[in-house]
Amino acid sequence: MRILITGGAGFLGSHLTDRFLNEGHEVIVLDNLITGNLENIAHHFGNERFQFIKHDVTNYIHVPGPLDVVMHFASPASPIDFDRIPIPILKVNSLGTHNALGLAMSKEARFFLASTSEVYGDPLVHPQPESYWGNVNLIGIRGVYDESKRFAESITMAYHRFHGLDTRIVRIFNTYGPRMRPQDGRVIPNFVSQALRGEPLTIYGDGQQTRSFTFVQDEIEGFYRLLMSDEVYPVNIGNTVETSMLELAEIINNLTHNRAGIIFKPLPHKDDPKMRKPDITRARTLLKWEPTTQLAEGLIPTIDWFRAQLKTAA
Repeated sequence: MRILITGGAGFLGSHLTDRFLNEGHEVIVLDNLITGNLENIAHHFGNERFQFIKHDVTNYIHVPGPLDVVMHFASPASPIDFDRIPIPILKVNSLGTHNALGLAMSKEARFFLASTSEVYGDPLVHPQPESYWGNVNLIGIRGVYDESKRFAESITMAYHRFHGLDTRIVRIFNTYGPRMRPQDGRVIPNFVSQALRGEPLTIYGDGQQTRSFTFVQDEIEGFYRLLMSDEVYPVNIGNTVETSMLELAEIINNLTHNRAGIIFKPLPHKDDPKMRKPDITRARTLLKWEPTTQLAEGLIPTIDWFRAQLKTAA
């Protein structure tokens, strides 16, 4: 296949690029590098089946030649970005999705949207099935990401229903692994970076809020199976094991031998979800997928990667 990946120099996009190239496909990465990093894909430079194009997908997308798949992964997704670059986030998930859909239409390609568990907001239903419509504050700080992703799903389904475009939608839950940005703002990069510097880990709130963490290789396998399936409606890909922030801090302090402990600070955003866990019944049934990597097992290579990044920065 000839596959285009928007945001392919980012965390998830670069791992997806690895997967397709390793299986013998041709990959074109589009990325404006607003949060992506060329180091994530530099090992593919010189590969005749790989091409990188620096481009902002909120502008018209032109790619010569045929395409079999368009995978739209371009979007900043970290809490620090919601304050820092809110307008680009809104634009990439609206205009960018529209442009990527138009490209898929013109190439008669399958379209794959990277959506998010954030469409559920601060959920009133737990765990969250795909049928749950969510509890989102559309004018809150997080709304620039949550609502634009909800729009992206809506326009994707409109293209499927009105134009007959072959589409897939994945709702991604918290994913971790090598190539996350050290200053990402999400909890695992924050905790690991602090622990490796010998600092106390900062917990916002009381630490009882929960997340469900999926190792990146498990997540990529879920994406691949969804792409190859016939399912056009959204599918949750995530881990059903819930971990509190306190538990996560203890695990990371233990793995890094950090003795600085934990400190508590107020929640920065009142809309921060109190709990997050997917119902993956549809993924299990339709894709025969579920995660296999235990949290501590996946944290070991993640910590090693962050350790190398900190040494390079020093």
